[in-house]
Amino acid sequence: MKFMKDIMSKKKILSEYETITLTKKCNAFLQNKLPPKLKDPGSFTMPCNIRESYCGKTLCNLGATINLIPKSIFKLLGIGEVRPTIVTLQLVNRSLAYPKGKIEDVLVRVDKFIFPNGFIVLDFETDKEVLIILGRPFLATRRTLIDVQKGEFTVRVQDNQVTFNVLKAMKFPDPTEEFSIMEELETLVSMEWESNLEETR
Repeated sequence: MKFMKDIMSKKKILSEYETITLTKKCNAFLQNKLPPKLKDPGSFTMPCNIRESYCGKTLCNLGATINLIPKSIFKLLGIGEVRPTIVTLQLVNRSLAYPKGKIEDVLVRVDKFIFPNGFIVLDFETDKEVLIILGRPFLATRRTLIDVQKGEFTVRVQDNQVTFNVLKAMKFPDPTEEFSIMEELETLVSMEWESNLEETR
């Protein structure tokens, strides 16, 4: 109590001082020098072709551990029968979705490159423009670089590469596209594997 009275009456002077070095981020925040907020570039999509039957966009999704193709597109391609799979997809509402099967070595053309890819076939309602989802297996194998600030992503094969600009592709977007894509993302990116490994090929 006496200590507080001394401080209030200025009879006691505090002699200990402490200097704290702030980080660059803290300094920027305190000095109001934060970088400007950028516009959301939207979903990263790129054009692709599968045979002569499909020519459209594919959604590049880092949150997905699989490549996903709807049953309707699979039938359109006419590439044979699906192979059985024990994969089960867990949706965000905790419900489970059971794929129709899997297909392998589907040749997907992206600009001047052609890649073999495996897909999980699922019967689901698709976006009217983006029908196929390519997940991390494709993006990692193709050494894909994503620049969110510029709205660009680059697919590389050895010394060759091709770059797509999301901002240009979305110059005249459908106002419902963002919501429908996000809905598909939220329901399809979470996958649960069964306890046993998939049957030996």
